[in-house]
Amino acid sequence: MIIVMKPGAPQSAVQSVAGVVRDKGLETHLSQGEQVTIIGVVGDKTRLNSQQLQAMPYVDRIVPITESYKLSNRKFHPQPTRVKVGNHEIGPDTLTIMAGPCAVETEEQLMTIARAVKKSGAQIVRGGAYKPRTSPYSFQGLEEEGLRYMAEAKKETGLATICEVISEAAIEAAAKYVDMIQIGARNMQNFQLLREAGRSKMPVLLKRGLAATIDEWLNAAEYIIAEGNPNVVLCERGIRTYETATRNTLDLSAVPVIREKSHLPIIVDPSHATGVAAYVPPLAKAGVACGADGLMIEVHNDPAHALSDGPQSLTFEQFGTLMSDLAPYIQLAERKLTL
Repeated sequence: MIIVMKPGAPQSAVQSVAGVVRDKGLETHLSQGEQVTIIGVVGDKTRLNSQQLQAMPYVDRIVPITESYKLSNRKFHPQPTRVKVGNHEIGPDTLTIMAGPCAVETEEQLMTIARAVKKSGAQIVRGGAYKPRTSPYSFQGLEEEGLRYMAEAKKETGLATICEVISEAAIEAAAKYVDMIQIGARNMQNFQLLREAGRSKMPVLLKRGLAATIDEWLNAAEYIIAEGNPNVVLCERGIRTYETATRNTLDLSAVPVIREKSHLPIIVDPSHATGVAAYVPPLAKAGVACGADGLMIEVHNDPAHALSDGPQSLTFEQFGTLMSDLAPYIQLAERKLTL
């Protein structure tokens, strides 16, 4: 439930109401806007006397939240969340570009790509050090060695860094080297991993599961936030359908749905959604047009010989062209591409 305070309610009144809730063993989360303060309540609300709360000074109304997710719910937190990653902020005013290889292969490869994507306007370099692959015989990543290369790329270029994690040990290692961790589609409902990501307090990019509903996705985010980590960014990366023309089916409708249901930022990954480099630019533009807070684009110096996902990776020239072509879409979306 949420308790909506009247406009201009003094801090003493807010704290008095919050104190009554906490005395009953429930948690409170304050969301303070310019005019109105909302007190989010998490726990067994049957312990509360709603009539007593409604009668307290400066309480405007009490609104039940019927959805199973609370902390990621826009009703709970009306203002959009901004997530800081390194020196960059992901949020409603900016457009964030995460770009880089699917897998970190060598230090030289990552450095070359990091320099190129920065030159074209990316703010965050992505690179996989841990690669959960469908086949156990596919390249699985360089693990901590790859993370060290990510740290060197940040040191040289100034770009923030993001890497996927697949275990508690990987989170502990990543915390030493990168600015943001990613929970991949296959681990979206790995609840123990989600809890560990929450406890890490690191910014988390949570990808939508292969066949997950939006409510399931938001409940996965809830696991992270419930551990005291509000720094969650959602990523639509396509879902599995009967269509075989693309690797997955990019659900662009998820962007406006998430923006209505949740306060969390959402970005779009057209690379994993399509699996085809030629389809990435038009869907990247569509993602910006429908309100995404950012894009994740796979870029490689030699896609034909990439150890992972070469067919969907853009060349430096293609990425540079895409960034130029995105300019009018970014302007129409009233966002800024910060460098």
